[in-house]
Amino acid sequence: MTTTTITVSGMTCGHCEAAIKDELGALAGVSDVAVDLNAGGDSPVTITSSAELDDAAIRAAVDEAGYEVK
Repeated sequence: MTTTTITVSGMTCGHCEAAIKDELGALAGVSDVAVDLNAGGDSPVTITSSAELDDAAIRAAVDEAGYEVK
């Protein structure tokens, strides 16, 4: 298992957290997405996957959810 931690800006509530979990969870090989919500600030997101994830794929998933990787 591989763990990747990113920082996402713009999340403010549980709905935001769910959107990030849905988009990142849909990436191939992802088994878990944990968000430490810091409403209105930068929130750490830990992604557990079976292999290294492509940075572009992570950024695209976060962008699709409407947020930005810092």
